[in-house]
Amino acid sequence: YGREGRGRRHRAEEGRDGDQGRRGWHRRRGWEGGYPEIVKENKLFEHYYQELKIVPEGEWDQFMEALREPLPATLRITGYKSHAKEILHCLKNKYFKELEDLEVDGQKVEVPQPLSWYPEELAWHTNLSRKILRKSPQLEKFHQFLVSETESGNISRQEAVSMIPPLLLNAHPHHKILDMCAAPGSKTTQLIEMLHADMNVPFPEGFVIANDVDNKRCYLLVHQAKRLSSPCIMVVNHDASSIPRLTIDVNGKKEILFYDRILCDVPCSGDGTMRKNIDVWKKWTTLNSLQLHGLQLRIATRGAEQLVEGGRMVYSTCSLNPIEDEAVIASLLEKSEGALELADVSSELPGLKWMPGITQWKVMTKDGQWFSEWEAVPHGRHTQIRPTMFPPKDPERLQAMHLERCLRILPHHQNTGGFFVAVLVKKSSMPWNKRPPKVKPVRSGPTDPAELESKPVGGIDDTEITERAENVENNGSKKDGVCGPPPSKKMKLFGFKEDPFVFIPEDDPLFPPIHIRFPRWALVLHVGDRILIDSLAFGHTCFVLCLDRQVINTGIKVWCRNNSGEEFDCAFRLAQEGIYTLYPFINSRIITVSMEDVKILLTQENPFFRKLSSETYSQAKDLAKGSIVLKYEPDPTKPDTLQCPIVLCGWRGKASIRTFVPKNERLHYLRMMGLEVLAEKKKEGAVLAPESAGGSGPPEAEEAGRAPTRPRAPCPGEEASTWVPRAKPGASDPQSAYF
Repeated sequence: YGREGRGRRHRAEEGRDGDQGRRGWHRRRGWEGGYPEIVKENKLFEHYYQELKIVPEGEWDQFMEALREPLPATLRITGYKSHAKEILHCLKNKYFKELEDLEVDGQKVEVPQPLSWYPEELAWHTNLSRKILRKSPQLEKFHQFLVSETESGNISRQEAVSMIPPLLLNAHPHHKILDMCAAPGSKTTQLIEMLHADMNVPFPEGFVIANDVDNKRCYLLVHQAKRLSSPCIMVVNHDASSIPRLTIDVNGKKEILFYDRILCDVPCSGDGTMRKNIDVWKKWTTLNSLQLHGLQLRIATRGAEQLVEGGRMVYSTCSLNPIEDEAVIASLLEKSEGALELADVSSELPGLKWMPGITQWKVMTKDGQWFSEWEAVPHGRHTQIRPTMFPPKDPERLQAMHLERCLRILPHHQNTGGFFVAVLVKKSSMPWNKRPPKVKPVRSGPTDPAELESKPVGGIDDTEITERAENVENNGSKKDGVCGPPPSKKMKLFGFKEDPFVFIPEDDPLFPPIHIRFPRWALVLHVGDRILIDSLAFGHTCFVLCLDRQVINTGIKVWCRNNSGEEFDCAFRLAQEGIYTLYPFINSRIITVSMEDVKILLTQENPFFRKLSSETYSQAKDLAKGSIVLKYEPDPTKPDTLQCPIVLCGWRGKASIRTFVPKNERLHYLRMMGLEVLAEKKKEGAVLAPESAGGSGPPEAEEAGRAPTRPRAPCPGEEASTWVPRAKPGASDPQSAYF
């Protein structure tokens, strides 16, 4: 009633004075001119870290000054190596040169600079704000380039320190990788790029399983990963601290999957992100770290359990608090009993400035009370403060841990955010994994000797032995003075029940019309789309036995539905999204084109044969109507031309050829060929709107042979089936790309 009365008085005041009354009401409450600016000060924060001495002596003022400055924007060039080099060449020789001697609002624009420690100059940072990029007409081309290339997956905006963990993971194309807390997916995309380091191997042996506990963030992760068009990624939805073991098929036998590389970027308090998350200044308290410590330790322990012997796990946080950093590592090393050790990675990223991990720290409550050891903590605070938060007392054990091998990134050293990284190597099985499962003797069994020979010892089969071994591993045991593994917990049902993915059997009636020699057991199908299949995906075969888990997405689309397929005895056509993966298995209907042909095919909707080169025409004239592959091979003797191969999927019509390439991918190829897209659009009548892009609309909008939304008479000699319908509303939404 009181709030309602105040609202009446406020409305009456507005009615009497109009806008003047409203401004006066806001002025009296200090709201004039918008929300009050957040003061970038926190006395408790300064007191805490000054006491812990995480900053070198004499650098505290620079440290605090850097935290109050906005974080510079950082971009990373992604994709295949040859394509990445072409984008880098385009950036350096065109867009960055245009920024030299450029002034905006009387201030000189700072040219982006490469990160000194990132390999091959594929990461750059700049102080250009988003406001200047959007509103400055001089930077319009550069802004359009960044937006278009980001949407097509060739450039990722990622914080500089976030790029460090995947680099230290040192992943190779044959590695099995687990990203335990993957969303939103910037680090996951880095790992996918490492799998595809060799463009000549489109289907690497390794794979990435990206997990996140938040169902909604999993779909953001899918959107990020799909930009790289890789068949070697599977997104799952589990609690990282109790992520289930997966099994894979090895020579017809089920085996537990152990990972070669594990990225453990755990949830944290985030006080290293103060430069971009301003709310941390007023919300920071040590209570956040105390509450997260247990979860972080459980996630790291679960990751260590699933790491193969000799494998590498990277633990990272965007926090500077040792309770979330060194305390977790020290506790994990102590309970591993020598199975884990910290790796020395000081020389792996030359040019990166870092501070060694600390070996002594104290615990502070949110009200400022300090504790140096567990014994001094009152019994009433034992639920908030745990013994694993303190450093080991034994100097020899502490020295053997080599906590100084951890990397601490401070903001003022290289104009970045705050970060912590530790690289762990597994030397042997975890102590609670070494004990063999207990086998109960069987009192009654078969009397036939043949049956006795075929029966496993103890009367249980291999599956039961595996299950019992996993139960022992999950439950664990405790030794005197050693904190054992976390007790197993019953997982709660949360999130949404997803339609499962299945691999299509080889005897499926879908296969006979598809005349391509490829591993058919690699085709994966979303069961929810089985009644009306819009697309078929190509997935990693190691995922066969993993699809009974909470899989959000996997595979890459290689075929999409062709509504006029009855004429060609096949209901599908090639999809551009998976053409680089499928191309090695295609041995016919391939047309080699020149760079000029590529320009024509990407800037004109349905070019006639006569507009293409004579070599292209001679290859296309004898082909029947249907899907084709257009391949551009670079000429090493002409360094001024495009030096990366291009593969496009298209449709051979009656008198023309059409490409099914999304809008942003078209713009990407045209830029790499040095074509000014806007000028070319006016000159050649290029159709680059979303409705003409093969991948920007729904699958029905991409099919050759479908009538247009607005039918019109075709030109003489041109078939009506080549017109493209307008994209349906909502087709540009990222969710429409999922299958």
